[in-house]
Amino acid sequence: MEARELTVVAGSFVGFQLLFSVVSPRISSALALGYGALPPTKLTEWNSRLVSTVHALIVGLFCLYILWFDDAVNANPVWGDPSLVKLNVAITCGYLLYDLVLLACNWSTMGDTFFVCHHLAALYAYGYVLTRGVLPYFANFRLISELSTPFVNQRWFFEALKYPRSHRLVVLNGVGMSVVFFLVRIAVMPSYWASVFATFGTADFERLGLGAQVAWITSCIALDILNTIWMYKITRGCYKVITGAGARKRKESPDRNKNVNNHTD
Repeated sequence: MEARELTVVAGSFVGFQLLFSVVSPRISSALALGYGALPPTKLTEWNSRLVSTVHALIVGLFCLYILWFDDAVNANPVWGDPSLVKLNVAITCGYLLYDLVLLACNWSTMGDTFFVCHHLAALYAYGYVLTRGVLPYFANFRLISELSTPFVNQRWFFEALKYPRSHRLVVLNGVGMSVVFFLVRIAVMPSYWASVFATFGTADFERLGLGAQVAWITSCIALDILNTIWMYKITRGCYKVITGAGARKRKESPDRNKNVNNHTD
């Protein structure tokens, strides 16, 4: 790993820690009226999720730029010039390390085995990108999934501020979350794996070596399994919110009509 990437990883780790402990509390208390009334455990998770949203926007938008304009990476997905991708991956690695430390320090209230598995699988795969500069296209493609994170975090913010699930903003965010999560994590699977399979048997693939090949394929399988599980949970939650709101409306309607005319003859 070059000095530039090490510096970016360290800077990312420190920057996100400062955002968590210094910037988020000040911004949140100024913009969210209910922030100060939250219990300490929820304040910690609030700040964590705000940092998560900032990271997702930075990395996700950077990914789209690379996908659209970095011709070198798109021309050779296995060995293309990884300069911009390595920069983006380094930012993410710094964030993942910060988040793992945060989870470890607050395991009793924030611990989540799925997230730990997700972070470790990502770090394992991204380590090859940073140290050897391999698979830049596929690493960048994976990071596009971060674009769904702001919606997931916004749902939690609404719940923390006690917005009713039938609230229009909550319902719209839930639908948006389901759609975006599906688009950037599930719908792209066939295209992604088609690109993966297209490299099998090529000289570029053989040049990777067994270690990089195993790290790449196993981490992708693990991440896609986790994404599928999360998609299932999100879909169930979205369905409950939509049908619950409709059920409440139907339940309220007969009650109102009952007082107007209750005759059966």
